[in-house]
Amino acid sequence: MKLIRIAEAFLRQAGARLRDAQQALEEALNAYSLRLSQECVELSLKAALKIVGIEYPKKHDVSDVLLEVKDRFPRWFQAEVVFLAQASRKLAKMREVSMYGDEEALLSPDEVVSREEAERAVEWARKAHEMCSELLTEIKAGKPSNTK
Repeated sequence: MKLIRIAEAFLRQAGARLRDAQQALEEALNAYSLRLSQECVELSLKAALKIVGIEYPKKHDVSDVLLEVKDRFPRWFQAEVVFLAQASRKLAKMREVSMYGDEEALLSPDEVVSREEAERAVEWARKAHEMCSELLTEIKAGKPSNTK
């Protein structure tokens, strides 16, 4: 139950970041929106790993461990693990530039992160958060681990 409580807390924090990412996108704060989306994906995936009893690495991108333990998840979740891992990897790579820009080229974060990239990041974050929240709901309901 302690792992479930931790996962619930992570998902609440991820949801707050998702809402803030959407707001930032509406305000044309593309880089900030992307960074918040990355944090949402990171927290959502770490919650999913906690749910199935896996200790995650203390880094922003958990794609490697997610792929390694794919079989611990229900089939419906397994079907999306490659997408989730790619979203984690791509957003983690963009994290630094979304915060600092390209300092060598003297470009601000908003000059480096496009509206399209921010929109895509928010969509990935929304999907990751929804999936991980559904996983939590399923596990709490005591459904068999390989349903759907």
